[in-house]
Amino acid sequence: MTDDQRVTLADALARAQESPDAFATVLLHGELQVGLYAPSGVDPQKPHARDELYVVMRGAGWFVNGDAREPFGPGDILHVPAGVEHRFEEFTDDFATWVVFYGPERGERVS
Repeated sequence: MTDDQRVTLADALARAQESPDAFATVLLHGELQVGLYAPSGVDPQKPHARDELYVVMRGAGWFVNGDAREPFGPGDILHVPAGVEHRFEEFTDDFATWVVFYGPERGERVS
C-alpha cells in the first residue's frame, strides 16, 4: 500500500503481478481505495462490501454484473454496487483495470 499521489500503470502492473490475487492497492485516502487488478485466465473474485468502479486500462472481454453480461474494452468504466456478484469473463491476456472502492460498507444509499 502506498500514499503516493501519482502511480503509473507500469508500476501498478508490476505490483499486481507480484501479488497472489493479481491485485495491488496503490492509493489509500480516507474511504477511497485505488488498486490495479490484472487476473490471468480466470476471475475468481467474490462480491465486495463496498461500492466499486472499474476503469479498464487494457484488454477486452465480457463483464458479468448481477444478471447483466456486457462486452468491455479499454476506456470503459464499470460500476458495481456493494454486494453484487460480478466477474470478468473471456478476457484477453493483457487485461488490466483500475479498481476504485469507495463509500461505506454495504454501499451508498440511493434515494
